[in-house]
Amino acid sequence: NRAHTSNAPAARRLRRGRGGERPRLSAAMLYADKRALETNLKVSLLQIREKELNFYTQNCLAVGTQSALLAGFAYAGLTQVSVPPEAPYVVRLLYLLFTTAAMSCELIAVLNTTLLSMLGPGLALRGPDGSMHQAVDGMMLEYRRAFFTFALGLLAFHMSALMFGWLMFRPLVASSMTVCILVALRVLWRYVVRIFAKFQLPKDMVVSGRFAAETDGVDPNGDGVVMSGLIHEQQAMAAAAGLGRAGHGAPPVGAGHGGPPAGHAGGSYGAGSSSTAAVNTLTSAEASAQIAAKQSWFKFM
Repeated sequence: NRAHTSNAPAARRLRRGRGGERPRLSAAMLYADKRALETNLKVSLLQIREKELNFYTQNCLAVGTQSALLAGFAYAGLTQVSVPPEAPYVVRLLYLLFTTAAMSCELIAVLNTTLLSMLGPGLALRGPDGSMHQAVDGMMLEYRRAFFTFALGLLAFHMSALMFGWLMFRPLVASSMTVCILVALRVLWRYVVRIFAKFQLPKDMVVSGRFAAETDGVDPNGDGVVMSGLIHEQQAMAAAAGLGRAGHGAPPVGAGHGGPPAGHAGGSYGAGSSSTAAVNTLTSAEASAQIAAKQSWFKFM
C-alpha cells in the first residue's frame, strides 16, 4: 500500500506530461499539412510552366538544326566554288558578301539556339525560387531573335544562289535562274504570311502558364507569393460559399406569420443583406491582409 501511494503522484505527473504533448503534436501535424499543401501546389505550378519551357526548347532545337544545315551549304559555297577571275567585279563582290552573310546569320542562330536550349532549362532546374519564370520569359524573347536571324540568313542564302547564276553562267541562263529564285521567294513569303495569319495569336489572347500576383515591393517571380494568393483566394471563396449556404438554409423572418412585422418592413431584411455583404467584404479584406502578412514568411522560406 505504501508503495502504491508513493507511485501515485509520479503516475499523475506522467499523465499530465502526456496530455501536454498532445497540443504540441497536433500543432506540428497542422504545420506539416500546411507545408505539404504548399509544396504540392508549388509543384503543380512548376509543372504548368514546364510545358512552356519544353515548347521553347524544342523550337530552339528545330531552328538550330535547320540553321546548321544552311550554314554548311553557305560554307561550301565559299570554299568549294572557284570564282572565275574574268567575272565582273561587282558580281564577285555581291556573291561573296551574300554567301558570307548567309553563313554568319545561320551560325549566329545556331549559337543562340544552342545556348538557349542548354542554359534555359539549367536555370529553371537549378536556380532559386522564381527561376522558372525567368528562364521561360528569357527564352521567349531570345527565341524570337534567333528566328529572325534564321530568316535573315535564309534570305541571304537565296540572294547568294541568285548571284551564283550570274557568276558562273551566261546571261540567258542567269536570267532564268533569277526569275526562278524570285518566284520561289514570292511563294515562300506567301506561305509564311498565310501560315502566320492562320496560327498566330493576338498578344491579348495568349495564355501563359504564369499566375500573376498583385505584389507591392515583393518579387513577383516568387512562387510563395503566388501560392499564398491562390490558397487564400480559395479560402475566401469557401467562406463566402459557406455563408451563402447558411443564408439559404435559414428560415425567413416572419415565415408562417404573413410576412415581417409592420414596424420592421424592410428593416430586418436590409440589415441582413448589409451584414452578409459586410461579412463577404471583411473576408476578402482579411484574405488580402493575410497575404501581405505572409509574404515575408514565404520569402524567408
